[in-house]
Amino acid sequence: MQLQFSFIIPVYNRPDEIEELLQSFVKLHTSTNYEIVIIEDGSTITSKNVVETYKSKLNISYYFKKNSGPGDSRNFGMQHAKGNYFIILDSDCILPENYLSAVEKSLKANYVDCFGGPDAAHKSFTNLQKAINFSMTSFITTGGIRGNKKSINKFQPRSFNMGISKAAFIASKGFGRIHPGEDPDLSIRLWHLGFKTRLMPEAFVYHKRRISWHKFYKQVYKFGLVRPILNVWHPSTKKITYWFPTLFCIGFVIALTLLFFNIKWGIIAYILYFVMTFITALVVTKNGIVSILSLMAISVQFFGYGYGFLKSTFAIHVLKKNPESHFPQLFFKLR
Repeated sequence: MQLQFSFIIPVYNRPDEIEELLQSFVKLHTSTNYEIVIIEDGSTITSKNVVETYKSKLNISYYFKKNSGPGDSRNFGMQHAKGNYFIILDSDCILPENYLSAVEKSLKANYVDCFGGPDAAHKSFTNLQKAINFSMTSFITTGGIRGNKKSINKFQPRSFNMGISKAAFIASKGFGRIHPGEDPDLSIRLWHLGFKTRLMPEAFVYHKRRISWHKFYKQVYKFGLVRPILNVWHPSTKKITYWFPTLFCIGFVIALTLLFFNIKWGIIAYILYFVMTFITALVVTKNGIVSILSLMAISVQFFGYGYGFLKSTFAIHVLKKNPESHFPQLFFKLR
C-alpha cells in the first residue's frame, strides 16, 4: 500500500505552540509528500495568522469550528484529510528532523493500523518541563507504560503522538466524547475490531506538556478520574497497577501516622524510594535542579492521579453514580 500521510493537529488558544510545531515541519528531513490539517477548536485566540505565514512552505489546510473538544476535533480533521494514514499530534509538540522518515520506515517494515510514539524533553525546555517529562515517562514512576519496549505489541497509543489508518478510523468512528481518556478508549475499541496497535520507539516527539504545577496537577487528577470509567467500559483491561498511585498516597499517610508513634520503617521506605528516584533522575537528566523538581513532579502526579482515581472509583462503584452526569467536565458535547 502506498502511504499518504495527513497530520491532524487540533489547537485551542495556542498560536505560539503552532508556530514552533510548524517550524519543526519545515526542518523535516523527508522526501515524502504529506499534508497538515489544523483544526481550530473554537479558539478566541486563533492560529490563523501563524498558519498563513507557513502556507507557502507547507501543504496546510486550516479549519475553524465550534469548540467540541480535542477528540471530536481530531475526528473532524480526519474526515477532511486527503491521506490514507493519519498522524495525530498535540499542538505542544515539536518534531525531530527524522520523525516522518522513521514512521515511514517502520510502517513499511512492519505495518500496523495504529501506532503510538513516545515523548522526550527538548534541550530548550524549562527545568519544570523536563522534570514533568521525567515523571511521566520514567519506569520508576509510570512503569514505562508510555514508552516501554516490553509493551510494544500491546500498546495504548496516546494522542499527542499517534498514527491511525483511514480504514481503522472509519471502522472505529474515531475518538469518543470523553477527555482525557479518549485515546486508550479508542485503542481498546480498535483491538475489539481486530486492529493491532504498536509502540514505535523511534518515532518520538518533543512534548512540552503543562507549564505550571497547577496545570499539571489538574491534568493528572483528570487522568485518575477517567481510568475507573474506562475500566467499567472495558472490564478486560483492568489492572491492579492502576491502584498503585492511590495506594502510594494512602501508604504515605499511614507512614506519617506511624511516625507519631515512633514507628519509622514506613517513612524510611518512602525516603529510600525518593532517594532512588533522585539518583535515577540525575542519571537520566544530568541536571541536579531537574532531579529535585522531578521529586516534586512525582509527588504531584501520584497524589493528583491517586486522589482522582479513588474519588471516581468511590462515586461509580459505591455511590453508583452515572459517570457522565457526575463528572460532566470529562465529557464534551459533539458538534
